[in-house]
Amino acid sequence: MSANETVTMSTSFSSSTLESAPAPVSDGVRSEGPLAGLLVADLSRVLAGPYATQMLGDLGATVIKVESPVGDETRGWVPPARDGVSTYYLGINRNKQDVVLDFGDDDDRRLAQELVRRADVVIENFKPGGLAKFGLDYAAVRESNPGVIYASISGFGTSGGAKLPGYDLIVQAASGLMSLTGDPDGQAFRSGVSVFDIMTGMQATIGILAALNHRTRTGEGQHIEVNLLSTALSAMANHSSTFVAGGQVPFRMGNAHPSLFPYEPLPAGDGEIVVVAANDAQFRRLADALGIPEVADDERFCGTGLRNRNRGELRPILVERLATKTVAEWFDILTAAGIACGPINTIDGGVALAERLGLRPVVTVGDGDAAIPMVRNPIDFSLTPAVYRSAPPALGADDVAIRAWLEESR
Repeated sequence: MSANETVTMSTSFSSSTLESAPAPVSDGVRSEGPLAGLLVADLSRVLAGPYATQMLGDLGATVIKVESPVGDETRGWVPPARDGVSTYYLGINRNKQDVVLDFGDDDDRRLAQELVRRADVVIENFKPGGLAKFGLDYAAVRESNPGVIYASISGFGTSGGAKLPGYDLIVQAASGLMSLTGDPDGQAFRSGVSVFDIMTGMQATIGILAALNHRTRTGEGQHIEVNLLSTALSAMANHSSTFVAGGQVPFRMGNAHPSLFPYEPLPAGDGEIVVVAANDAQFRRLADALGIPEVADDERFCGTGLRNRNRGELRPILVERLATKTVAEWFDILTAAGIACGPINTIDGGVALAERLGLRPVVTVGDGDAAIPMVRNPIDFSLTPAVYRSAPPALGADDVAIRAWLEESR
């Protein structure tokens, strides 16, 4: 659907436990995918929420993105841009229809309340409690729509951290991730990606799907809450467990792994290649492929703990052999030997590798001049594949149709 097109009505229906109401679907085509028929009211903005709702839209849900008159901040996060539109916004807002509603306006607020009354899923990332004054918080929505799955995303939860701003960078710092990222003797660094925003969006999606299954069995809706800090502590997995279960505080090790070696970039003849040998069998294959099979029998290196303890002696041996060939040559040799390895690519190289491996990383979404190349949904289904119905919408692109639909039977 182009930025200037409006939706038309279809016979697609919401599966709310209350009344079934027609949901607008682009171009009058019934939504497909495993979540076809579900209506999602997206009251979120920036990254975690929009990422989650794009996932739901990819899986067939009808997603209505509600924006304030100024729009989602990410629309203006440039550069980079494509045809004047932020690529940040474009990357996380496909398969959505867009309506502008000013919650401070009485009529718009009533339309928003009608939308969430009809919705199967509501997802929001306002400051905790921020929607109560508009009658759009969970308690108010549940009164008119008891079967609703209502997902709230925050930075630090709804109790002691309710007033703290939920930026990914702040959570990377406060959670401890930055203390683990960077050279041992250098500055702590953030991840190059807003990892906890993305992961929190995924946690919200998981929670929504689980709650939908519960509703299918029982008819009960519920409130789901996820926050960036809890997601961060969970996502740091073995590092969090090092402290919680082991009483030790992990520290920055650059690209090295605290428990495995080799499991890091190593220099080859023309650059670095990441090499992984996470168990004895893998290490033996590595030694054979490098032409130093005797190293696998060396008593200093014949167990995971020993290789880890004696990495200072093992590393130079591996580096000496790797220096004899290029990264590309070693990638082919080691891969053929069943050894996990990889070049350190830039993003274009990562996309090219995915294409080379037949993973079809890019899809074109939309038609004609409005078509946009986007990274495809990473989930493959044998029966109900992801769908790509519409490109990210312009601000208020579907105002007329959505407002008319919400006014019906009021």
